[in-house]
Amino acid sequence: MQSAIVLGGGMIGVSAALHLRQRGWSVTLVDRREPGRETSYGNAGMIQAEAVRPYPMPRDLASLLKIATGRTNDVRYSLSSLHLHIEPLLRYWWHSAPKRHREAIDAWARLIAYATAEHDILIREAHADNLIRRAGYRHLHRDAASFDLAVKAAEQDQREFGVRFRALSGAELAKAEPILRDDLPGAIHWLDTWTVSDPGALVTAYAELFERLGGTIVLGDAQTLRQTATGWSVDTDQGTIDAAAAVVTLGPWSPNLLHKFGYRIPLVRKRGYHMHYSGGASLDLPLVDKAGGYAMGPMAKGIRITTGAELTGMDALATPVQLASAEASARELIDLGRRVEPDPWFGTRPCTPDMLPVLGQAPRHPGLWMNFGHGHQGFTLGPATGRLLAEMMSGETPAIDPTPYRPERF
Repeated sequence: MQSAIVLGGGMIGVSAALHLRQRGWSVTLVDRREPGRETSYGNAGMIQAEAVRPYPMPRDLASLLKIATGRTNDVRYSLSSLHLHIEPLLRYWWHSAPKRHREAIDAWARLIAYATAEHDILIREAHADNLIRRAGYRHLHRDAASFDLAVKAAEQDQREFGVRFRALSGAELAKAEPILRDDLPGAIHWLDTWTVSDPGALVTAYAELFERLGGTIVLGDAQTLRQTATGWSVDTDQGTIDAAAAVVTLGPWSPNLLHKFGYRIPLVRKRGYHMHYSGGASLDLPLVDKAGGYAMGPMAKGIRITTGAELTGMDALATPVQLASAEASARELIDLGRRVEPDPWFGTRPCTPDMLPVLGQAPRHPGLWMNFGHGHQGFTLGPATGRLLAEMMSGETPAIDPTPYRPERF
């Protein structure tokens, strides 16, 4: 029996471990905490079938100046840690040029096409349907010009990729979400995206399915990974675990581990915050407020607000300025109620400069595999890239060409 250690218990790691186990591998999943407690827990809770275009870095001077001077809530940066981000940001800017971004879109959309279908299989096998709603979400616009541009972009996505949407006028939006103020120009209702009432619980359900299928989950330190004469080993609370293959699915921490094996993989690390609110109005579907730079949606603990990107140090203290701004914007739209937690949650999204995940075997280390760098869409793409990785590791013909995601491109 082929054996593998999967390092990292988020959506990416759990999905990869599940797909390997389903192919008969002996798999041990190793993390420092229980599955689904890091970035996979803290996202906006959407499996985004419409997210066919990865986020490019703005290249026009006006947008860059807005970010530099702190006049947008989408992106915020810490001046003291900016030096950590300069090199990957410059690469990100280069890859965001129209021709290169188009190449990224083509490779990205091929993965997104599998997102809901692959989740659907695992949701049913994990008996997690109670966590899922298949009714889409709404992208809210506060000014008519922005809304008109969004409708044109949505029409193009529908033509190119077949994603479905409805353009809601202000009156239709007010009817669909009566708790919203009624003077808004409209919203795009993306119809094919699924929403999750508790993202961490969905990862946990997949992890429990993995264990039912015979997989093993242990607590351990990924940084102890080392190559042996027969493969790879890592230290855990159950002792040393050995396997023929090791899979690095550590999200933003992946490059730190791979550095000791001589790999330099750049990441733009984007921190995001969330907070829950209860006692106020109840949203029907999640809303993304483009002007406010945040998403909010109904979850098990109340309405969750999730922020955009903060560029700061990995170990920096929380600076929830974006969350405060998002909360103020949300309160202009609905009665949010009170904060549920005393402090906001925060986690880091691992974004590669070319906007594509790192997926494949390490060029110089047989049996060492990588699957990370999904940007804002790790929760969406976990089952799809987990399947692709397991197919590659098992010598099967992959469902799609994995060439654009190969680690050696760096």
